Amino acid sequence: MPINVRDTITIVDENGIEKEYFIEALFEADGKDYALIRKDDESLLMKIEEENDEQYLVGVDNASVSQSLLDAYQIAVEANPAD
Repeated sequence: MPINVRDTITIVDENGIEKEYFIEALFEADGKDYALIRKDDESLLMKIEEENDEQYLVGVDNASVSQSLLDAYQIAVEANPAD
């Protein structure tokens, strides 16, 4: 049975608590970069921003924008399934 290893990222939340997430996907939409990350049953869509040569993840707070991005991502995955 193959082992599925995923990259992880550690995020420090607004309370200073570190949480480790698996990176499900990195993708671009409308000229912006996004990360789909997961921890247990929680999935988050995050916008990737750069400042002073460092990258930051920022939550996508608009539910309709988030859903549109996830729908577009799903269509792309279905059109180009992984091997």
